[in-house]
Amino acid sequence: MIFIAILIGCILGAILGMNAPMISYTYSSYLAIAIIAALDSVFGGIASVIKKNFDLKIFISGFFGNAILAILLTVLGQKLNVDIYLAAIVVFVWRMFMNLGTIRRYYVEKWTDKLTKKAEKNTKIEGKEIKSEVNNS
Repeated sequence: MIFIAILIGCILGAILGMNAPMISYTYSSYLAIAIIAALDSVFGGIASVIKKNFDLKIFISGFFGNAILAILLTVLGQKLNVDIYLAAIVVFVWRMFMNLGTIRRYYVEKWTDKLTKKAEKNTKIEGKEIKSEVNNS
C-alpha cells in the first residue's frame, strides 16, 4: 500500500516537475534543502513501517518540521553569510543512509529467507523422489 502511494507521488512529482517553471537561483538552495529534509522523512517513514512502529502524526510533524527547520537554517546562514545549511545536509543525508540501510537489510533478509525456503522445499521434494525410487526397486 505504501509503495503504491510512493509510486503515485513519484509519477505526480515527475509530471509536475516537467511542467513547472524553472526555479530561480536565489530559491534553489531553499528548495534543495527542503527536498533533502523531506526525503529523510520519507525514508524514515518507510523504515518505521518495516520496524512496525509507524505513526502518522510523527511522520507528518517530522516531514514539515524538518523541512521548515532546514529552510530556516538556510535563511539564517545566508543572512550571516555562513553556509549553515551544510550541517542540515550532513545530518539529513546521514539519516537517509541509515534508514536506507535498514530498508536494504530488511529486503535482503526477506529475499534470502525466500531463497532458503525454496531450496528446502526442493530438497524435500527430491528426497521424496529418491525414497520412492528406492521403494520401487
